[in-house]
Amino acid sequence: MVPRMDAPVSAPRLHPLNQGFAWQDAPREGLRCLTLAQVDQFNADGFFVYRSAFTPDELAAVTAAIDPLEQATVDYANSKPGGRFRLTVTESISFTIHIAGQSPVLAAFAQHPVVRDICHDLIRSPVRLYWDQSVYKKTERPREFPWHQDNGYTFVEPQQYLTLWIPLVDVDETNGCPWIAPGLHRLGTLDHWQAEAGRVCLEQAEDAVAAPAKAGDIVVFSSLAPHRTGPNLSDAVRKAYILQYAPEGAHVRLPDGSVVTQDDPQRQFRILDGQ
Repeated sequence: MVPRMDAPVSAPRLHPLNQGFAWQDAPREGLRCLTLAQVDQFNADGFFVYRSAFTPDELAAVTAAIDPLEQATVDYANSKPGGRFRLTVTESISFTIHIAGQSPVLAAFAQHPVVRDICHDLIRSPVRLYWDQSVYKKTERPREFPWHQDNGYTFVEPQQYLTLWIPLVDVDETNGCPWIAPGLHRLGTLDHWQAEAGRVCLEQAEDAVAAPAKAGDIVVFSSLAPHRTGPNLSDAVRKAYILQYAPEGAHVRLPDGSVVTQDDPQRQFRILDGQ
C-alpha cells in the first residue's frame, strides 16, 4: 500500500467541501436492464459487475479506436523527463482522456443501449457523459494504483455520479482488476492526500472486495466508492476504458466556491433525455 505522508492513520475523514451529504438510494422501480439484486448491491456496497454487456466485435472496434490515441499519450510522456506526464508513467500505466470527443466509434459506444439503460436505472434522466479515459497498465514496471474515489480528484456536485469501468481484456487479481471498499460510498467524498502514484483516501481497506471481470463485462460503481487496482503481473497489457456519467446540471466546485458547469458539447454530450 502507498503510505500516507502528511496525515495520521485514522478513520476516513470527509472532504472539506463535503457538507451535509446524504446518500440517495437508486430507485428499485421502473428498471430497464438491472435486477433488484444489482440495484440493492449498488446501494449497499457501491458497486456490482454487469455481465456480458458487449460483443467481441464491439470491444475490438473500441480497442482499435483507443490504441493509437493511447500511443500518442505514451509518445508525449516519453518526451518528458522520466517518461512521465501527469499520472502517465510510460512503463507502468497510461491515462488517455477525453477520447470520446475524438472518435466517432467511441462517441457511439458511450451511448450504447446497455450504457443508456444502466444510466437510466441508477441515475434516471437526463444524463450526460462527464468524463472518459482509457487506462492501460503495462508490464515493464508493475505497480498498484492507490485507494481513491473518482470524486476525490475533482469535486463534482452532485457528488453521486456513475463510473462504468469496462475491461477490454479479461481482468483479475493478477493483472489489475478493481478492488472496492464496500459501504464507504455512503459517507460522500472523503479527504484525499497526494502520493507519488496519485491521490489517496485510504491506506488500507480490510474488507476490500476484488471485482474480476471478463472482456465485455462492466464493473459498475459509484463515483464515491473507494477503489484501487493492483499491479499488472501478467505478460500482456491490461486495457480498460472508463466512462463516467452525471446528471444534467452537474458542476465542478472549486476551492474558492465558484462552479464550472460540465456540459462541453464535444466531450460531455447528453446520452439520455426523457424518463
